[in-house]
Amino acid sequence: MARVLSTAFCVALLAATAGAFALTQGAKVELSPIYATSIPLKVFSPTCRCSTDKAPISFRLRESEHIEVWMERDGTRAETLVPGRTFAKGSRVSLSFDGVADDGLTLPDGGYRPVVRLPHRTFTLPNTIVIDTKPPSVVRIHRRYDTHISPDGDHHDDLFRVHYVLSEKAHALLYVDGHRVERTREAKAGFLQWDGRIGGRVVPTGKYVLTVSAQDTAGNLSKPLPFAVVTVRYVVLGRTRIVVRPGARFAILVLADAPHVETLFNGGRREFATRRGHVTVRLRAPSATGAYRLYVTASGHAARALVVVG
Repeated sequence: MARVLSTAFCVALLAATAGAFALTQGAKVELSPIYATSIPLKVFSPTCRCSTDKAPISFRLRESEHIEVWMERDGTRAETLVPGRTFAKGSRVSLSFDGVADDGLTLPDGGYRPVVRLPHRTFTLPNTIVIDTKPPSVVRIHRRYDTHISPDGDHHDDLFRVHYVLSEKAHALLYVDGHRVERTREAKAGFLQWDGRIGGRVVPTGKYVLTVSAQDTAGNLSKPLPFAVVTVRYVVLGRTRIVVRPGARFAILVLADAPHVETLFNGGRREFATRRGHVTVRLRAPSATGAYRLYVTASGHAARALVVVG
């Protein structure tokens, strides 16, 4: 009799175990009513007035559902995205978190998570979206107001380059006379450089004001900071009119970043080596009185002066 009872007990135990296993397996294959969730922006700024001033949120519904969606922070509802609406089976629900509370005020910086309420279940999505409205700042950059470049491709002072440090990882933006010419990769420090071009074209000779800004991932942009005045030059003469006696020697200062400059005066050519971006050219005036042109060339660029002999 005891043996029969033991056998019966084992059979019942096996049946119960099989039933529990079947229930467990059924739970494993139960599909979530929400799928294909997409939240491409992890951080945004509702005050940046840029392409990242809203965070898009989208997902699909496995069945037709009447849902409510809101953003939550620390268990408290912050902004309602869908007050209550029915969506068809398989439809994509596309929403936008703009960081503005239901009372019309901008939400404080911090992390928020989407919550989706179905008729019988509520889901808090694991994706955290961060509001960040504080722009980065330029902590350190070397200010220069007396530098120059000659973007003629001869590898002598073709570029202006400067090191910078930001308050956080961000993009550094370089502007020349209000035109953006460079946007660096996101980093806390790096180098900015200008090759004398705006919009792909080399600028004419003259002075140009350089400013820098910083923009973070959320889109916050710092105020432009002027930090340099760069003179673009190729050949500059110390004077453009020279009065000299017949046959007398005269001198003229030439500013050029090329290693050599060439003069053309009264039918003769001469070459002079520059040093530290300048050279003093010494020539002799013709014996006959009159007005003569002096041409000075360097790396394909030229300047001229009028020499009056009399």
